[in-house]
Amino acid sequence: MTTKSIGEPIARVEDERLVTGQGRYSDDLMPGALEMAVLRSPHAHARILSIDVDPVLDVPGVQAVYTYEDLTGPMAAPLPLLIPHPALVHGRTQYALAKDEVNYVGEAIAVVVADSRYIAEDAVGLIQVEYEFLKPVVGIDNARAADQLVHEDVPGNIAARMEQGFGDAVAAIEKAPHSLVLDLEIERSAGTPMEGRGTVARWDRDLSRLTVWTSTQTSTGVRNAIASKLALPLSQVDVITPDVGGGFGTKIVHPWPEELLVPFAAQALGRPVKFIEDRREHFISSAHERGQQQHLEVGFDDDGRVLGINFEFWHDNGAYTPYGLIVPIITSAQFLGPYKIPNYRVVFESLYTNTVIVTPYRGAGRPQAVYAMERMMDAIAQHLGLDRTLVRENNFILPEDFPYAHGEMTFQDGRPLVYDSGNYPELMSKAKDLVRWSEFERIREDARAEGRHVGIGIACYVEGTGVGPYEGGHVTVETTGKIKVSTGLTSQGQGHQTAFAQIVADELGVRFEDIEVVTGDTRRSPYSVGTFASRAAVMSGSAIVLAARKTRAKALRLAAEALEANEDDLEIVDGVVSVKGAPGVSIDLGTLAVLSNPLRYAFDEASKAATQFAVGDPGKPPVAEGEEPGLEGKDFYSPMRSTFASGIHAVIVETDPETAEVSILKYAVVHDCGTLINPRIVEGQIHGGVAQGVGGALYERMEYDESGQLQNASFMDFLMPYVTEVPKKIDIDHLVTPSPLNPLGIKGAGEAGVIPTSAAFASAIEDAEGITITSMPISPSELYELRLSHGSPDKEG
Repeated sequence: MTTKSIGEPIARVEDERLVTGQGRYSDDLMPGALEMAVLRSPHAHARILSIDVDPVLDVPGVQAVYTYEDLTGPMAAPLPLLIPHPALVHGRTQYALAKDEVNYVGEAIAVVVADSRYIAEDAVGLIQVEYEFLKPVVGIDNARAADQLVHEDVPGNIAARMEQGFGDAVAAIEKAPHSLVLDLEIERSAGTPMEGRGTVARWDRDLSRLTVWTSTQTSTGVRNAIASKLALPLSQVDVITPDVGGGFGTKIVHPWPEELLVPFAAQALGRPVKFIEDRREHFISSAHERGQQQHLEVGFDDDGRVLGINFEFWHDNGAYTPYGLIVPIITSAQFLGPYKIPNYRVVFESLYTNTVIVTPYRGAGRPQAVYAMERMMDAIAQHLGLDRTLVRENNFILPEDFPYAHGEMTFQDGRPLVYDSGNYPELMSKAKDLVRWSEFERIREDARAEGRHVGIGIACYVEGTGVGPYEGGHVTVETTGKIKVSTGLTSQGQGHQTAFAQIVADELGVRFEDIEVVTGDTRRSPYSVGTFASRAAVMSGSAIVLAARKTRAKALRLAAEALEANEDDLEIVDGVVSVKGAPGVSIDLGTLAVLSNPLRYAFDEASKAATQFAVGDPGKPPVAEGEEPGLEGKDFYSPMRSTFASGIHAVIVETDPETAEVSILKYAVVHDCGTLINPRIVEGQIHGGVAQGVGGALYERMEYDESGQLQNASFMDFLMPYVTEVPKKIDIDHLVTPSPLNPLGIKGAGEAGVIPTSAAFASAIEDAEGITITSMPISPSELYELRLSHGSPDKEG
């Protein structure tokens, strides 16, 4: 029998090509294309009084220069608000090129297309813009004060105010034996993928056809946007995603201005055009996330059981809201975590500031939610003098409670917030074992005896994954016996070519090495949504399962006729269909692919076997009713609601008594993503997520000054953890509670590593220092200042 692939830690097939420099990224495509450079606003808030492009027009090598005045029709309208919501009463999006006003440093004002990027950059510097300066709004405090407005027609800088909940949280808190109030903050950060944004376009005048290659997380979304904005039939636009050097949410926005301006210029000039973002541009004109202020009121009993929570927070959405309210909605819904909360009220305001737009970044609102909830759990434990894990255990949703509905709450997909499966007490037991939680007091005392300060922290999370509305899968058996698999969502390093091939190998009974997977090409998969929210395995994986099963069923029908056998007596092993117990009576899938396509003409020896005079019953049509030529299957998966993965992270840290530097002594993760397709890939995702989480907890932040200038827009100034700063070893354990919502019982895994890290580090640092931690990330200088404010510059024990 064929060895099963699902569950095996098969090495990723795409890695050899990528790590040896054989990848094909946007900048590798279309050599000789014209290149675009963008004039970006140097001011956070200003009116544009005039733009003079005359000095550019005679520069040798310049092919075109465009400002807003050159845009017409749909191109002259604001960019789409991708996810409308009833609460988003003051949604605003920018124009492809600024019209009248700029609202953040980095906003596109004009573009130059030239023979080379060097010429284009030099020409951009010659464009003269006259501004009327306006006072910018920077930071949540200033946005809430609303002494100045980002958009003059948006009162109070409030893009949206949304309230959800169930029960009577206020009354429950008033009646509770104990209550606490917490004020917390998480600062801005960003995904900063290795590859910035990049777009290449070619217009074929003879065919009236536009082909676009772009570094995106949603090729079909970009395709729809381009067709709409350039007033082209959708069928005349192809969007292909080449290799993508990371996305982390930044590349889910569609379209970016450049994704419209590049094809716009290619069509106008009749020549291929390319735009490749540089690193400073990525910092000041792509997307950030995380910035929130949070206010919590909680009531609880003597055992730490939560009776009611009133949660208010303020979310910085930057200058525009192209991705709607997804991030704060996720915070409000995922705050509940693995806990059974009887009364809950949450209200948030999403606020405009004169800074870079905020869109999902790996975790997408969940790190903020987990930070708030887990800081609250630690505060309850401290107030009552109870073990932090016991308080969590006393509030857990239990295995027999699934499926578990959180009142009338809705999730980001607009569906009821209903958890599908899980076992949170077992997760906690595994996590405590990994870090020897019960032994830590002895470890702490031993460290104190040596003059060292160590602390342990823990944080739990539940992550909604596999959000809809759908994804598709297409499985084709070629006449060679090779298998071609396609799905519309894109890949940015998740290992899709490996994991999806494992699914098909098992479902179709073929060799793993005979399968090729293509993603992100609208020519192959015109219907798709995209890669985000830990949804690829759940959505495309499930669609591919269904498509493979259709292919298998057709193969067995064809083989039963060819072998004059009953379908129930057949099996497929290593791509060969045979009668069970009689392996000599067989036919391979490649031959069945030939027979599945009745031909009039023979092109080679294989196709000769499929001509109308060689096969088929003269009393029946060559293609049976209800069938199609070819051996292939196509299907779509559209779930009723999301799956919910879960996990617990624990960390042991040491804080230097003099420098306040934080060192990681141990990091442990217990994770439940349902059925594991490939444990090696899942663990790789966890490792990468933890590395980003360490950055978000200890290093990375976007530092704006009062004028809206980003002060650390380079890798020289923006602190990211190196390999020396991330855990040298991460102890990982898995729990499998299959989801009942899809064919394989899988849940998403891509964001799990980053979601609880800030909460876990805050818990551990607080434990080591005895100082309450309310703001993340935390730097050594900030920790040192906290020590001083608490009267303990050199804390002993």
